[in-house]
Formats: sequence, C-alpha cells, structure tokens
Amino acid sequence: MPFRAFIAVDLPESDRLMALSQELRASGAMLKLVGPDRLHATLKFLGETEERLVPEIVSAIREACRGIAPLEIRIAATGAFPSLSRMNVVWVGLEGTDALARMAASLDKSLVVLGFRPEGRAWTPHATLARVKGERNLDPVRRILQAHASDVFGEHRIDAVRLKRSVLTPAGPVYSDVDVVELVG
Repeated sequence: MPFRAFIAVDLPESDRLMALSQELRASGAMLKLVGPDRLHATLKFLGETEERLVPEIVSAIREACRGIAPLEIRIAATGAFPSLSRMNVVWVGLEGTDALARMAASLDKSLVVLGFRPEGRAWTPHATLARVKGERNLDPVRRILQAHASDVFGEHRIDAVRLKRSVLTPAGPVYSDVDVVELVG
C-alpha cells in the first residue's frame, strides 16, 4: 500500500523558535504553522511511495550517508520562498550544511532509478515554519521576518537521516519514522 514519504533530518524544539512561531501566529496572517515537534529539514520529498521500495530507498540513504560523521548545524536567519514580496513558505535557515547538501544531491540522483523525479534545482538548507494560506495581512509577517533575518536560533547536532511517513489530517500532518540511518563517519 503506498504512503506519502520524505527523507529528512529532525530539528529540535527550541524556546527561540517557539517565540518566533508565536509572533507569526499573532501576526493576523493566514498561515499554517508547523508544530515545533515536527520541525525538520527535508533532504528529498518522495511523495506517494510504494512500501516495497523501502529497502531500496533505505539503501540509497545509507549510500548517501557513507563517510559522513555526525555534524553540528546552526539554525539561523529567516525568510520566505519564493521571496518576501510573494510568500508561499516561511522558513528558518540552516548553516554548516555542506554534508547535508551532498546527501540531498546523492539521494536526488540515486532515487531516479526507483521512479522518483529529480528536483531540478539545488537543495536549499532550510526548515519550513509556516505555509501561507492567504494573501491578507502579510505585511506584519514580512516585518517579523525582516526583524529576525540575522538572528541565530541555536545549534543542533545531526546524527541521523530518517525516512518518514506523512499522514495528512485536518489538524496537520502526522509524521513517523519508517527507518533511521545513523551517521557514523
């Protein structure tokens, strides 16, 4: 039975990110905020995935992680895709992610043989904080993002890459780990 899947690294809950989320919530804009317990950086979105492909996907993850030791990243800066003037996604940036970018590129290339589409653009180190659901009241969101554009929200050790299942519900997506590949160097 197919399931909605993606490959990601988890990010921790933090007081600073919670405060930023509260600011965004109070902005009056129509935003769908990502819960602090679901914060992650997606390395590869797979979409509808056949269960039978899981072993091969995990093998591709292991190959992408080969030789990469646990790493420290910095959670810093804010912004929006595609831009502040035309926001669809509100994000927090990630720094020190060269190894993650290599993993994302490896996954993008190796999973094509399993029928997954290549991205067509380089991986951008970020975690989604919110999705914009309407055009009203976005000026306060722009001001919040500009005010925090150079903030540092903390550092985090990445020690695993996860194949995740995403079940969409009215209250938002529910994520669970299908498999976890530890970074060992």
